[in-house]
Amino acid sequence: MIEAVVFDMDGVLIQSEEVWDEVREAYVRECGGRYDEEVQRALMGMSSTEWSRYLHEVAGVPDEPEVINEEVVRRMLERYGERLPLIHGAVEAVQRLAGRYPLGLASSSNRPLIDAVLELAGLTEYFRATVSSEEVARGKPAPDVYLEAARRLGVAPERSAAVEDSHGGIRSAKAAGMRVIAIPNPSYPPDGESLAQADVTIRSLAELTPELIDAAD
Repeated sequence: MIEAVVFDMDGVLIQSEEVWDEVREAYVRECGGRYDEEVQRALMGMSSTEWSRYLHEVAGVPDEPEVINEEVVRRMLERYGERLPLIHGAVEAVQRLAGRYPLGLASSSNRPLIDAVLELAGLTEYFRATVSSEEVARGKPAPDVYLEAARRLGVAPERSAAVEDSHGGIRSAKAAGMRVIAIPNPSYPPDGESLAQADVTIRSLAELTPELIDAAD
């Protein structure tokens, strides 16, 4: 029996992958680094500690990882303040599920970005636990962020469902032992091998209902 639901944020509640991509690419190129498809895909799902180090060590950004992280987060907060790219139906889906389950959020975004997005969207009150991958040892696809979300919710991972959109996220939630509801990101779709690990695949948040979650059990 599913007792809790844990949402990913980027690509599930907000269409932010494009924003991340634009912000990081602009910053990397300003610094004389390399930003291409290989770099972009490598960054997906990484924690802030991991991607800032990657940009420094692999992509050739001369700034130290801490500086990279701070500047990218500053630019992201600025963009969200101008316009929050909420995915259609996100608020309604969260409210629907909050009426049945305690909700958690397990995100690769930094803590300031998680808090800003939930506040701007009016969703803070619906989540009993939120976890940034910067608060655990390893980012996605490692299971750490989902395991921590389950721990903070007080629910066993195997009695939790995760809502994910990306290859790293699906693998992360599955490795944690959760039931996985996949909503493939149309801009950055998960590979077939990762998608095959999902227990249920749906096309949009409109299909995300308590009945669907229960049926995944």
